[in-house]
Amino acid sequence: MSDTTPPQPPAASSPSGSPGSVSPETHVIDYRAAEQLLAARDPRGAVRLLDSVIAAHPENTGARLLRARAFFAAAQLRAATLEFELVLEREPDNAYAHFALARTHERSGRREQARKHFRLAAALDPQPEYLAAARFEE
Repeated sequence: MSDTTPPQPPAASSPSGSPGSVSPETHVIDYRAAEQLLAARDPRGAVRLLDSVIAAHPENTGARLLRARAFFAAAQLRAATLEFELVLEREPDNAYAHFALARTHERSGRREQARKHFRLAAALDPQPEYLAAARFEE
């Protein structure tokens, strides 16, 4: 190998050392790429990338929250609801997840469930956007 040959990455391997499985670094890259796809308004592409990340790391709440956002952006409201609810099972004090779930319920026509989660979001984190959505004065 000459000095001008770029280094080759090591072959990905599973914990047992067999080639062919995906490395943890690949999951980080896929997660970051999914963020970019969502920002570029390609939520379906983001979901495809996040599926493999979540399959490898089902406990990763950040990946699930990003996938829930992608489902919402793709108008897959049932899938978004399930993901937001799973995040809230793990992190019941996640104000953003409550707010996003409320938006999902609102978009699905479930106003009472939306109101409940808007209020929880505002109570957990009194941001102006959350407070306005909670409509405490009504």
